[in-house]
Amino acid sequence: MSRMHKSSRGSSGSSNPVDKKQPDWLDYDEDEVEELVVKLKEEGNDPSQIGMKLRDEYGIPDVKTVTGKKITTILEENDAQDELPEDLNNLVEKAENIQDHLEDNQKDEDADRRLSLVEAKIRRLASYYRDEGRIDDDWEYEREER
Repeated sequence: MSRMHKSSRGSSGSSNPVDKKQPDWLDYDEDEVEELVVKLKEEGNDPSQIGMKLRDEYGIPDVKTVTGKKITTILEENDAQDELPEDLNNLVEKAENIQDHLEDNQKDEDADRRLSLVEAKIRRLASYYRDEGRIDDDWEYEREER
């Protein structure tokens, strides 16, 4: 994956398990995994955190190999999804953190530049999610004036 605001390439993330079938040693069936996903969401975890907890604490290497569905699809079927997608919500929180920093450090020009770059990412991602129908057509990001 390439970087958005820099000419260099980015570092890649982790890869999925090589085997696409359910492991023989896995003791959970499809319904149990779906119940675990919903339970972890009710505890306040994001989809990425749910995947890590299932991997680390329950020994489920990949939800999709067991259930045939992604975590977000399971959450949508059980009406447990967030109003904003996780990546868009993380960018909005990042922008708010930079704004809080700029309140105390008005002369930090680098942070001001980073804020404008993050806001550009938010606008592009929101446009994509509007086209996909995952957020409302009237959702708009606005910088909080303080």
